[in-house]
Amino acid sequence: MIRTARPADLEHVAALWLNTNRSAHRFIPAAYWEGNFLLVKELLGQAEVYVWEDGGCILGFIGLNGEHIEGIFVDSQSQGQGIGKHLLDFAKGRKQRLTLNVYQKNARAIRFYQREGFVLSAAGQDPDTGEADYEMLWEPAAL
Repeated sequence: MIRTARPADLEHVAALWLNTNRSAHRFIPAAYWEGNFLLVKELLGQAEVYVWEDGGCILGFIGLNGEHIEGIFVDSQSQGQGIGKHLLDFAKGRKQRLTLNVYQKNARAIRFYQREGFVLSAAGQDPDTGEADYEMLWEPAAL
């Protein structure tokens, strides 16, 4: 079930953000994610966040900033079960278009977003990590 995140979810959502980033982005030192944890936790409390909950457990979430996806995060034990797709479809049902940034080294995520109708719209570099990234775009008319 997808629902709006509540203040009581913040600890779990922030921990999921940290654990998923450390796992998915091994090319970035874990210290980077750990050093940004408190800031991200604060920002999550102010963001548009939707969680996937099953049996009272939060297994994933999507964070949005207007039409920009800040990230989709799924618990490592629950990946590959369609939770990320459901969260993405939920966002698509609420927005006219969506953009996101993804690290070029994260081939799995790039394939996922392309499979879901996103196209590469620009190449750049994350100023915080120095890693090359892509901006991707989804627009229903572009499909």
